[in-house]
Amino acid sequence: MPTAIKIENLSKAYQLGQIGTGTLSRDLERWWAGVRQKEDPFLKIGEENNQATISQTNIVWSLKDISFEIQQGDTVGIIGRNGAGKSTLLKILSRVTAPTKGSIKAKGRIASLLEVGTGFHPELSGRENIYLNGAILGMRKKEIDRKLAEIIDFSGVEKYIDTPVKRYSSGMYVRLAFAVAAHLDSEILIVDEVLAVGDAEFQKKCLGKMKAVSNNEGRTVLFVSHNMAAVKSLCSSGILLKNGIIQLIGNATDIVSAYLKGDSESENRKMFDGGYNNEDFNLKEISFNPKGETFNAILDEYQEIEINIKIDIKQMAERRKITFVLNNEEGEPIFTFSHSSSGISLKNGFNHLICFLPKGFLNVGTYYLSFYLIQDSKESIFIEKDIISFGIQVGERGIGSWMGNEPGFIKPIFNWQSIN
Repeated sequence: MPTAIKIENLSKAYQLGQIGTGTLSRDLERWWAGVRQKEDPFLKIGEENNQATISQTNIVWSLKDISFEIQQGDTVGIIGRNGAGKSTLLKILSRVTAPTKGSIKAKGRIASLLEVGTGFHPELSGRENIYLNGAILGMRKKEIDRKLAEIIDFSGVEKYIDTPVKRYSSGMYVRLAFAVAAHLDSEILIVDEVLAVGDAEFQKKCLGKMKAVSNNEGRTVLFVSHNMAAVKSLCSSGILLKNGIIQLIGNATDIVSAYLKGDSESENRKMFDGGYNNEDFNLKEISFNPKGETFNAILDEYQEIEINIKIDIKQMAERRKITFVLNNEEGEPIFTFSHSSSGISLKNGFNHLICFLPKGFLNVGTYYLSFYLIQDSKESIFIEKDIISFGIQVGERGIGSWMGNEPGFIKPIFNWQSIN
């Protein structure tokens, strides 16, 4: 397949605080370097884009020396935590902003959906904005006429199509914007997390359309999302960004798995060493089974799982409870559980709680626990997503007869009887 997008040594630097060099002559020298496509002579050595640390310089690299190629017809998921550089990359590809260094080669027209209402004029009607977006993409009126009815039908805003879009809700905005971007004749479709604005039914419809334009029309799709299930469902490959640097490129399943595992183990080890300690509580430990396995413990599917929680409650313990949410590899919640359902209450001072999951309850796979400290059964005073992870492996009873992963996340052992 021919190459649709080729990026070489792409970097984007942002200056924090006041913009400018301080003198007109230096500003002109910087401008002239840009015209000649030379490096900015006043650009200081900057830092990686790590939002968790205090900047020591006034230059931050949102992207730093990234290179990759995307083939025509590929559907590529771009994932990473907030601040990883995903949106900056898409804005550069969409020519919303220019790179500081590096080159981009894209074959064909690009249709982008980066933010709600991007490219829409608020005073124009929905119908007029369809023609405006088409013109921006370089399409002729006859081409847009041919697609108009299909766009309006897909968007589901036919009743308001001749109403100025400034009166649209955010959901209506994104419905029409996606319909325009997906149906106009562009070779590359770029979609940011903006789909999260739509309802579940429309998101499903959008994912189906993106699959269709890739598989049936041979168009290239770049998709940014925090919904890992959507990334795995839609994308054949993925790019994992961290602090503006490419951490991994590969198939979508491997990329999602690497993203979810991340470096949570090292981060959470530090947190248990004193980070989970404030005026309300001190969370000392969450571990599995009597021997205190922590962080990515591997457990047998046919053994009872014992979750130990050791926590100091410093005040108002009678008003508080601990709740866990069990999530799968895609970050989707499976179920919620709390000690309060067994009539156990927290007390001021040290608490050691143990929760037992029955043998054979969870299917083979990787799971993540999110920790919540709830006050008065309604207010979350502390939340830590994916505080600890563990894996369930094939049990001894299954060795030799295991035929692969069965569907579902729980696999309870029920009582059976044979009546003759």
